[in-house]
Amino acid sequence: MVSQRLQAVPPSDTVAISNLVSEMKASGIDDIISFSLGEPDFTTPGNVIDAAVDSLHKGFTHYTPSMGLPELRKDIADSTRAKNGIPCGPQNVLVTPTKQAIFMWALAYLDPGDEVLIPDPAWVSYEAVVLLAGAKPVYVPTYFNEGYVIDPERVRAAITPKTKAIIINSPSNPTGAVQPEDTLKAIAEICVEKDIIVLADEIYEHIIYSGKHVSLASLPGMWERTYTVSGLSKTYAMTGWRIGWLIADDIKSINKLQTHSITCCTSFVQQAAIEAIEGPQEARDAMVKEFKKRRDLALDLLSEIKDLECNKPDGAFYLFPRLDKDVDSNTVAKKLLQEGHVAVTPGRAFGPCGEGSFRMSYAASEDDITEGIARMRKVLNSL
Repeated sequence: MVSQRLQAVPPSDTVAISNLVSEMKASGIDDIISFSLGEPDFTTPGNVIDAAVDSLHKGFTHYTPSMGLPELRKDIADSTRAKNGIPCGPQNVLVTPTKQAIFMWALAYLDPGDEVLIPDPAWVSYEAVVLLAGAKPVYVPTYFNEGYVIDPERVRAAITPKTKAIIINSPSNPTGAVQPEDTLKAIAEICVEKDIIVLADEIYEHIIYSGKHVSLASLPGMWERTYTVSGLSKTYAMTGWRIGWLIADDIKSINKLQTHSITCCTSFVQQAAIEAIEGPQEARDAMVKEFKKRRDLALDLLSEIKDLECNKPDGAFYLFPRLDKDVDSNTVAKKLLQEGHVAVTPGRAFGPCGEGSFRMSYAASEDDITEGIARMRKVLNSL
């Protein structure tokens, strides 16, 4: 009874690990340290929460325009134009949950038989959304010893007459890699030459420790072919609020999908989003500073584990350690969970080049990072 397109989509390994953690806790094992889920462990800033509560008390609980509140769309456009150099206005902004934006982009622009280039390793859901749209994901390998930086020549080599799009995620989930400006310029030139559209996932754009974030849509010839998604989930610890946006030269087709799906984002959450963007940024800046501190602590502790090496990522809040042992990443993740009570995500979940690695989110307390890596060391040394 299940559709063929859904049968082609593999289950999410990140959710699978989360479900296994829940099962273990339900059985009485309650000392599990989880590094598996990609969300900040901080609470949403108080001024943002207050804005939502105030909006509720004022009765702002009804539909909004499908594209989002005009004030919010203007805030997003003004901020993106000033900080990212993307030549957008409010008419180019669709307020929608970031993941929803990616799904709607795929449904709006991909046809059966189209090919979509995805740098590997990559976030687990890119493959799923491409498959659900009836298109074919084509992985472009990136490598540990190159810092998981995309090689434009490998992109060019992967292009066929069926290539419709490429997905670029910088900073990256799962590797934390920030793509250099020269790399993005080279990819942009290829996209213009070959008439390829781009989904630019920039959800981690504010969580950068060194270097700078460059938006593809700001580069020559890219505004008309780039669909930029971002949001508040990671930057303001608002994962449960489910609000983000898509920015593009023409968003009418995607807005058509929005009107037939969620209609609009939650009204009072949009009011909270206005406060997040317009209000004080001290909480956001403090969170990024704390992430950097945790990254450095985790890297120091991981360096003490034999046969394990890890790049120093410039953004996001993930580490992607590589284990130099003849054991697959699923086995490693299960052993860490079952024997060490530490949850990580197997690297193979993020594509073929993720095999031999695992993703560890350091969006956790310093105590949990210290204790969790001590448990990891014991299990991994026993392999």
